[in-house]
Amino acid sequence: MKNTVILNQKNLNQLADRIPVPTFDRSSHKVGIVHIGVGGFHRTHQAFYTHQLQEKFKAPEWGICGVGLRKGDQKIYEVLKKQDHLYTVLVKHPDGKIEPRIIGSIIDFELGVDNPVPVIERLADPSTKIVSLTITEGGYNFNPSTGEFDFENPDIQHDLKHSDSPKTIYGFLTGALKKRREMALPGFTVMSCDNIQHNGDVARNMLLSFAQRQDAALAHWIEREVCFPNSMVDRITPVTTQADIDYLEKTYGIKDEWPVTCEPFIQWVVEDKFSNGRPEFEKVGVQFVPDVKPYEKMKLRLLNAGHSVLGILGAIHGHQTINACMEDETFVIYLRAFMDKEATPALDEVEGIDLEEYKDSLIERFANPNIKDSVSRICSESSAKVPKFLLPTIQENVTRGGSIKYATLVIAAWCYYSDKGINKNQQPLEIIDALSGELHQAAKRTETDSLAFIKQETLFGNLTKNERFTELYADMIQKIYDDADIKKYIQDIL
Repeated sequence: MKNTVILNQKNLNQLADRIPVPTFDRSSHKVGIVHIGVGGFHRTHQAFYTHQLQEKFKAPEWGICGVGLRKGDQKIYEVLKKQDHLYTVLVKHPDGKIEPRIIGSIIDFELGVDNPVPVIERLADPSTKIVSLTITEGGYNFNPSTGEFDFENPDIQHDLKHSDSPKTIYGFLTGALKKRREMALPGFTVMSCDNIQHNGDVARNMLLSFAQRQDAALAHWIEREVCFPNSMVDRITPVTTQADIDYLEKTYGIKDEWPVTCEPFIQWVVEDKFSNGRPEFEKVGVQFVPDVKPYEKMKLRLLNAGHSVLGILGAIHGHQTINACMEDETFVIYLRAFMDKEATPALDEVEGIDLEEYKDSLIERFANPNIKDSVSRICSESSAKVPKFLLPTIQENVTRGGSIKYATLVIAAWCYYSDKGINKNQQPLEIIDALSGELHQAAKRTETDSLAFIKQETLFGNLTKNERFTELYADMIQKIYDDADIKKYIQDIL
C-alpha cells in the first residue's frame, strides 16, 4: 500500500512513478477551447484527445476552460478547482486490465450560474477559438417532433428579456458573440460533441433562431462568421462509482475525488469547418472529413439505438448493467437481429467502414465485463434519446416496408417502463427523465387506450397514423401488460 497523495499540480512529481502524469508545462498553456458541460464523457473524450496532443506535440494555445451553466455543475467545479483541474482516467479493458492516466488538458473552470459575467468574458476573450458542447440531447431546446426551437421555455423567455443575465446556452453564446462583434474579433467555432444527428446543424439552427428573435443584426453576423462543424463522437463512459475512487486510492495511493472510467475504444469524426483555427487533432487519431453525416447516422442508429434496445428491455427483465444483458444470449441475439434486419437496411454507405466489423465491435464493447455500464444510465433521458436514436429507423422502415418488430417492442416496453416503474420481479426502477411526469401520465392511460403513449406527438410525430405500426404496437402492449416477462416476448419475436 502506497502512501496516499492528494491529486493536485504540486504533487504530480510524487505520482509520476505510479501512473502517467502530464509532462508538459500546464502553466504556459492558455485557453483556446471553452467547453460547456464538463461531464464524464468530455473528460474521457475531447479532453483526453487534447491532452494527448499537448503531451506529444505541445499545442500550448489549446488549453481547455470548462464551463458549468447549471446548479448541478457546482460539484465538478469544486472538485476540479481543488485538484488544479487535474483528474484521472481509468481505461478498463475487457480482460480486466485497467490503465490509469492523469489528464492535464483542462486548465481553468468557470461557473456561470450566479454570475454570468466571467463566463461571457471568457467566451469573448480573443484567445478563445472554439466553444465545444456536451449539454446532452435535451439541452438544445427544440421540439423533437418538429425540430423547431422552443420559445415557450421559461429560461429562453428570460434570456430574450434579460440578455445581460443569461441562463441558457443560447443567452451565453449570443452575449459573447455580440461582444466579439463589437470588438471586431472573429467568431469562434461552435462545436457540438453531443449524440444528436447533424449536431452542428442543430446547434446552428437553434442558435440562429434564438439570435434572430433577440437581435436580427447579430444573427446575420453569426450566420456569416461562425462555423458549426458536425461531429460523431464515441467512447462508452459509465458513471463513476465509489468503487472506482477507492480502487485508485488503494491500488495507486492517489486521492482523486472524481476520476472517470471508460472503455479502450475511442473515435471522433469531425467536419473540417472551423471559424478561427483548430488543433491538429489528426495527429492523435481524430478523423477530419468533408461530411460526417453517414458516420453519425451509423453510430446513432447502431450504437446509441442498440444501447436503448438493451437498456429498456433489460430494465424490465431485471438486468442491472449492459454487460449483464450481453451475458444473456437471448438479448445478444435480439440486439444483433435489430441491427441486421432493421437498423442496417436504413443506413447510408459509410466510406472506409465495414458495417459487419463495426457491429461485431459493438457486441464486444457492450459485453465488456469491466465497464458495468448501468441500465439506469442508458435509460436516463430516454425522451431525448429514443426520438433521435430509434424512431427514425422505425419511420424509415415503415416507409420502405421493412421490418419494424424489433424496435416496436422497445417502444411498447418503454411505455410499460414509464407507467409501472417496476421490473418483472416487482422491483422499482430508477427513472431519470426530464419528461418522466408526462411520460407516466400518457403511459398510465394505456389500459383504456392502447395507443395513448404513442399519441404524444412531440415525441412520436404521426406514427399513430400508420396502421401497420399501431396494430403491432397495440398487440405488444397487450402482451406486456398481461405478463411483463419481456424475455418471453423477445424469444417469440426471434
